[in-house]
Amino acid sequence: MSDTGFVLDPRLQADSLPVAQLGLCELRLMNDARFAWLLLVPRRHALVEIADLTAAEQSQLWQEASRAAAALRTVAPCDKLNLGALGNIVRQLHLHVVARVEGDAAWPGPVWGSGRAEPYAPGQLAARIEALRGALGANEG
Repeated sequence: MSDTGFVLDPRLQADSLPVAQLGLCELRLMNDARFAWLLLVPRRHALVEIADLTAAEQSQLWQEASRAAAALRTVAPCDKLNLGALGNIVRQLHLHVVARVEGDAAWPGPVWGSGRAEPYAPGQLAARIEALRGALGANEG
């Protein structure tokens, strides 16, 4: 399958920023400084469910999720790593990877719908993205 026809959902576009293009997915950082939170969005047209991917793409998604999780844990050490593919509001297939710290703004509940997002300050945002890119490069393989 190719990424021809792939268009990022406008809500994902508005709420997150690009970090890297992986083999299958676009890796994005949620613009909420309260949580270290990544999104993996497979660059495939009109996908809704993980089951819509081929078996090989499903395997690749999990490999890329593991790589993103390792990079996130390097940049933002955490007590728990949450992964989720809900899609109840944004139907486009995307996988959340969230580094959770006991006592964070939503602990122990989910981050979705927890208060109002606090965007990163510009310098903080650039530093977080640069650190993630560096950690991704260090964890390649």
